[in-house]
Amino acid sequence: MSDVLIPGGRDVRGTLEEPAFSDQAGERAPNAVVVACPPHPQQGGSRSDQRLRAVSDALLEAGIACLRFDYGPWDEGYGEREDVRNAVRWADERYERVGVFGYSFGATLALITASEAECDGVSVLAPTAQLSDTRDALKGLEKAQLPVQVLYGERDTTVDWEPVVERANERGDEAVGLSGDHFFLGKHDEIASEVGEFFERVLLQST
Repeated sequence: MSDVLIPGGRDVRGTLEEPAFSDQAGERAPNAVVVACPPHPQQGGSRSDQRLRAVSDALLEAGIACLRFDYGPWDEGYGEREDVRNAVRWADERYERVGVFGYSFGATLALITASEAECDGVSVLAPTAQLSDTRDALKGLEKAQLPVQVLYGERDTTVDWEPVVERANERGDEAVGLSGDHFFLGKHDEIASEVGEFFERVLLQST
């Protein structure tokens, strides 16, 4: 585990976790990473979010590194969008394969970024369809030319996830309903398993 300062015009810091490997055993260093985007920072969202940590643990078991980060100072979603781009750019300079995962607010930013940045797959948990007139997850999904996984809570009344799931189904993307609300209590292991298996297929088995 190591601390990371993401280059850019904002103070963005993260935690990088990499799977263990042995040079003596002839094992290769990890060549795949997932950038994990936290939920809304004004509602307590941070890189320590339990859903992000559970996903990180599953990725490590699959042999994939994970960069969990905190957004810079609140900027109505605009600066936070740039934070995600910069984190993906940082990862792309160091790894052969890059995925993006996000939860809630972070999920919407992940979908938008996936259509603009150099990445190989995106998985989102409880995305809301739109943050503003200019930050639209549906438009990001339309542009995304990469594997997409959408996880949603079947009893989630906090965010407007239905349009995203509907469009993902129309595109033939992977959409997985979970029997929970927006906070997914008791579902962290299930979420981690679904996300870990998705990125194992997309980032490792497709190489």
